[in-house]
Amino acid sequence: MRRITHVCLILILCCSLLAGCTAGANAADLMEDVKRQEGVQDLVHAEEYAPALNEFAVKLFKSSYKEGENQLISPLSVMSALGMTANGAGKETLAQFESAFGVPIETLDQYMYNYIDYMTKKGQYCNLKLADSIWISERFKNVSKDFLQKNADFYGADVYRREFDDSALNEINQWVNKKTDGMIPKILDEIEKDDLMFLVNALSFDAVWTKAYMDMAVREGIFTKEDGTEKQVEFMSSSEYEYIEGENATGFIKSYKGGKYAFVALLPKAGISISDYVAALDGKNLADLISSAKNEKIYTKIPKFSFDYTIEMSETLKKLGITDAFDPDKADFSGMQTGEEDDNRPFISSVLHKTYISVDEQGTKAGAATVVNMENGVSLNPTEPPEVYLDRPFLFMLIDTYSKIPFFIGTVMDVGK
Repeated sequence: MRRITHVCLILILCCSLLAGCTAGANAADLMEDVKRQEGVQDLVHAEEYAPALNEFAVKLFKSSYKEGENQLISPLSVMSALGMTANGAGKETLAQFESAFGVPIETLDQYMYNYIDYMTKKGQYCNLKLADSIWISERFKNVSKDFLQKNADFYGADVYRREFDDSALNEINQWVNKKTDGMIPKILDEIEKDDLMFLVNALSFDAVWTKAYMDMAVREGIFTKEDGTEKQVEFMSSSEYEYIEGENATGFIKSYKGGKYAFVALLPKAGISISDYVAALDGKNLADLISSAKNEKIYTKIPKFSFDYTIEMSETLKKLGITDAFDPDKADFSGMQTGEEDDNRPFISSVLHKTYISVDEQGTKAGAATVVNMENGVSLNPTEPPEVYLDRPFLFMLIDTYSKIPFFIGTVMDVGK
């Protein structure tokens, strides 16, 4: 009987500034032979491919939506995770990844390189940072150099090989802890004897508002849940100047300092539930809605909130057409290996996604963790500024102001404990 082994690809994206970290002494650096090649990353323009990737972001959110919960996913996290994974896929398995992305893997690699390069250019006030590493068991001898090279070239991944024992567990968790500035102190509870690989991607977002809220702008008020329950929470009040008005929702765009990133809020109109609003979303309409924001003064209130969220995304991704990757008899990840004969037949057994966000007077911190585990085999008065008070469930996004693709998207159904 064919022996079934495990490949675990862990991609961790988390909030807060990233701290420096190096691998422990027990890990052999495989990047001595795999150096990032400059010049292979052709310029891919956001205007051409942003619609497809924006559509992927919205479909991912809709497919993972659970009624009545605070939710937050990071399409950038999942896209990065699946992009690196797809670099080891072949035939129909790869075709399904590409169909879900809406672009070929070569295009996604190029786009992600340029997009991440743009997104992560250091700012004085706001920063988005990413770090990638691949940890390979000493038992996995025939890892494809081409697979490693692609993930080095386009995702900047460092690669280490070591024995997968308790010290490896500690080392990987320490790497994650440092790279996330302690926001995720531990990602792995154990390493099983048949695990072959962990791919880790760390992302942090830390941004301050263009104008911080003063104490006098923070007051208690009532947040009303969809079931009518009222809660006393703290609201931050301000005037903004990018007003969104759609058929089924009103909202606003609030920029972070430097203008590179922004917070987008969409409040469904009275009588429309969050579930109904999410069900009607599509990538093009959402992009058009954000782009149609008017330069108009509005009064806003945002509740101070923070929460974390966890979802297992296997069924979500199957809904997007990525099915063979989860089937031990159909999955083709031959691109992860050389042509040498061995007992490894990887397939994805689970995709765990974790996120965190904190929104307060100063700004926003947000992040996510994606673990890919692979086993072997309102009507408005025109005489007054409109009001968008987020005092009931709403949808929000974090976007870059260039491509306007949401790198975080979520719902707030409840605030506070």
